[in-house]
Amino acid sequence: MISRLRELARALELTPTGSPTLASMVALIARRIDTAARTGSDSDVLWLSSAAISAEFPTAERFQEFRRMAAQEGAHAALSAAVKHSSRRFAANGSVHIRISMSSVVVDVHHTSRTGLATGIQRVVRQTILEWQSRKGVELVGWDLRFSGLRALSEPERQNALHGSVPRIARPKNWVLTIPFRSTYILPELAIEDERTARLRCFAEFSGNRCCVIGFDCVPLTSSETVGGGMSAAFSKNLSALAHFDQISTISEAAATEYRGWKRMLAGAGLTGPQIEPLLLPSVADEVTPDEFAAARERLLTGDAPLVLVVGSHEPRKNHLAVLYAAERLWREGLEFQLVFIGGNGWHGEEFRSRLDELVSDKRPVRSISAISDALLWSAYRLARLSVFPSLNEGFGLPVSESLSAGTPVVTSNFGSMKEIAERGGAILVDPRDDDDIYRAIKAGLVDDVLHARLVAESADQPARGWSEYADELWHYFESGARPYESPVSS
Repeated sequence: MISRLRELARALELTPTGSPTLASMVALIARRIDTAARTGSDSDVLWLSSAAISAEFPTAERFQEFRRMAAQEGAHAALSAAVKHSSRRFAANGSVHIRISMSSVVVDVHHTSRTGLATGIQRVVRQTILEWQSRKGVELVGWDLRFSGLRALSEPERQNALHGSVPRIARPKNWVLTIPFRSTYILPELAIEDERTARLRCFAEFSGNRCCVIGFDCVPLTSSETVGGGMSAAFSKNLSALAHFDQISTISEAAATEYRGWKRMLAGAGLTGPQIEPLLLPSVADEVTPDEFAAARERLLTGDAPLVLVVGSHEPRKNHLAVLYAAERLWREGLEFQLVFIGGNGWHGEEFRSRLDELVSDKRPVRSISAISDALLWSAYRLARLSVFPSLNEGFGLPVSESLSAGTPVVTSNFGSMKEIAERGGAILVDPRDDDDIYRAIKAGLVDDVLHARLVAESADQPARGWSEYADELWHYFESGARPYESPVSS
């Protein structure tokens, strides 16, 4: 306990006199809190004191108890009670050490650091922090096993966060609680764990740290019928934390529309909500070597029939059953093409898998691949005559952007972020709820060479904007709203 109080005193710029004891340290810190209370600026100091003494980020309910006791009975009484409670809590299992990180940039990549997934969110997180890590020296953090607070990543976790190369990682046995103070906290991934979002809500409201987040979409609310059980409830708790954040950078204007609608509802609860601005994700194709391209051709293609590519997880929102329906109609008409799906199994993908198996049994040229490398993915885009992405709702629709950046025309939905991405050309826009529309678009992309050539030319004319530019623009946006104290976000 005394070591945690010393770290707290250091952060508050307090210098103990003589040989500090538990009682003298509590008295010293209490005087600092009382001084802040008289100027009405004690919220961040109270939150920091609560987190440091208890060795965990408080929930809003626990923090309010601590804050009210400090207001009614004085800071000394509140601190003494917190010390007593924490000492009992750690009596059997020893103490947790803390480190208060001041004027820093703390990036929470808990899920990304421990997963082997490489879906849209993880791709955005990894590409962004790779740019930030090399240029800005940010601090990557995750959460402890109980989601009681932040901690520095182990080296294997850090490597997996950056590169996705070590998905099976043992949890660190000895960890130090990292407590940001007068810092910038950035959440570039989706946080939906109950304890994590509960503590983040209090953190964002009371800690005084600047809180910024990438907003991917509000699909669990706007298209709740397309997500797994429990996801909508978990996402609502994520939003309850984000209501106290400072900034949300959405990945498209369509996603910004969703978040702004949610923000307007906050007025009914007397909350202002965060600033919300869209920043479109980048679109630049990765290079592949001749050997990688040849290996992809060998794996993906059978014969000379043109390839139709579908990238995305197999869940109802992606509308893959409609693609299978259109493909079967075209095969029955005698069109020759091969259909390849690239993506993992998502929620409620059993019907897709069953229908796919039926078509394979009927000797149709269709298959699905899940685990792939970036080289195989980018080769697949270049090998395809066209890609198909008729999703029912997307925060961005990364496969649309990727396909166009690779010079491959795409069939995609005529609304939301997908239309937004395709507005410069290279796409056939369809009503994703109209099977006939999807069928006609795929057929046109396969048989109309004049149309196909025009779409290829339009895709080649897309502006090149890579992850480096996106990361810089995102950094600048999060930097622009820095609080009056010296901004920790600087070039």
